[in-house]
Amino acid sequence: MITIDITLVIHIINMIVLMVVLNAILYKPVLGILAKREETMESLGKDVEQFEQNARRRQAEVDKKMREASSRAKKALDSARAEAQAAGAEKLAAIRQEADTAKEKQLAEIRAQIESARKTLQEKTSEFATEMAGKILGRSLEA
Repeated sequence: MITIDITLVIHIINMIVLMVVLNAILYKPVLGILAKREETMESLGKDVEQFEQNARRRQAEVDKKMREASSRAKKALDSARAEAQAAGAEKLAAIRQEADTAKEKQLAEIRAQIESARKTLQEKTSEFATEMAGKILGRSLEA
């Protein structure tokens, strides 16, 4: 059974002293460390959030610059392609002009040859006619 005597009072005083000593030595430092840890976690959380915002902003800037660079590159490519097509068209026109000139020259030569052959045939038509008539008649028509 429980008897109420001086030992009970000593035990109560001992428990109170133990609580005060444990509170001063163990609980307060642990609670302080936990509070500092909580503050550190909050500040790190804010830093992480700020870093993420900075990263998103920088990624948006990089994406914008990439779009601008891509646009400039596309314009430069289109410009170069247009210049190349224009140069190709000029060269093709020059080649066609040369070909047309050569063709006209050759046609003029052929026409000259045809005209020469025509004149020769017209000059010798009477000779051919006489010769053919002689062959057809089987005798010479020379007088």
